[in-house]
Amino acid sequence: MNREYTASETRLFAGLDSPKKIQDFLETLSVNFEKDGETCRSPRLVLRHKSAHCMEGAMLAAAILEFHGHKPLVLDLRSVKPHDDDHVVAVFRQFGCWGAISKTNHAVLRYREPVYKTIRELALSFFHEYFLDSGKKTLREYSDPFDLRYFNRLKWRTADRELFEIPQRLDSIRHYKLLFSAQIRNLRKADPIEIKAGRLTDWKNR
Repeated sequence: MNREYTASETRLFAGLDSPKKIQDFLETLSVNFEKDGETCRSPRLVLRHKSAHCMEGAMLAAAILEFHGHKPLVLDLRSVKPHDDDHVVAVFRQFGCWGAISKTNHAVLRYREPVYKTIRELALSFFHEYFLDSGKKTLREYSDPFDLRYFNRLKWRTADRELFEIPQRLDSIRHYKLLFSAQIRNLRKADPIEIKAGRLTDWKNR
């Protein structure tokens, strides 16, 4: 057990003893729309505010996975810039396969069952639903899994300040291309019904 955690945090984490339960808990948190400016909150601050965006949700999920003996790993999915946003998920291994826990406001880019033999396979599972309102498919690269223990010196699990060093570092590590140029030129746009479904959201930005 990490001694940084409070008694209430420890009780919460103890009850979230599977990736499925962690994902279910993330769904109860509202989306952090960053109305007062960009944030990168520690897991403790996410619990305090009861909201998270994808990076914050991934860090919280990684902390809970670590509590139960997993490595606290996050994965960056990189999109076409400046037209679309990157997405960050927590990744875990079960049954010799990779899965992902994801905080998103949309109907896609969500939880991935641990059925993927490689990180590349897992990243590719997000490809077809990763598109703009125009239908253009924008996912291009994925990172190595990044171990958040690299930032133990920052007390990333419980810090009472913004942790922008973490996404900056994540963006700087090695990424791998998902497509080569001929494949990119050959891409078909998402259908109108897919675009319509992609606009579904859990939480309204009021």
